Amino acid sequence: MGWWAIKRAAHIITRGGVIAYPTEAVYGLGCDPYDEQAVSRLLRIKRRGPGQGVILIGSACRQFDDFIRPMDHVTYEKVMARWPGPVTWLLPASDDCPHWLRGEHSTIAVRVTAHGLTRQLCDTCTLPLVSTSANKHGKPAARNALQVRQRLGGEIDMILNGSTSGRAEPSEIWDAHSSVRLR
Repeated sequence: MGWWAIKRAAHIITRGGVIAYPTEAVYGLGCDPYDEQAVSRLLRIKRRGPGQGVILIGSACRQFDDFIRPMDHVTYEKVMARWPGPVTWLLPASDDCPHWLRGEHSTIAVRVTAHGLTRQLCDTCTLPLVSTSANKHGKPAARNALQVRQRLGGEIDMILNGSTSGRAEPSEIWDAHSSVRLR
């Protein structure tokens, strides 16, 4: 994937667009988490209500500073032992975390990805991305660019073509407080 495509995707995201991009197991839909209209549009595309909240994906833990409360040492060590990688953690949301990201929850789901292309995209945007599977709610997630185009092509602004990391299952989701695996 050329640098120009990553720059174009970042430009679309920072201008309020919604894109699809590869992650560890499936293609994700992403947008700027600070842009309420972009997040609302992404949820409309998925046909999913705002109450569930969304996952944020980033290239480094520091990208989540605006969205999560500071972690104690034990939690930080537990989380960092699994990052970067396909592990999403539910962490206490900061007081400034927008409601359109956390939904009806006091936590926010965050992940530092190990997927190279997605890390480059987050670095180029200089922010984490909303990351939810590229599909209509309740339908199978797209695993390649062709499936995204067939299922969502007319509703999104760009597909960042690339390979997933080949994982069979989507990212694990863990509650950092209880250490319970939710997915």
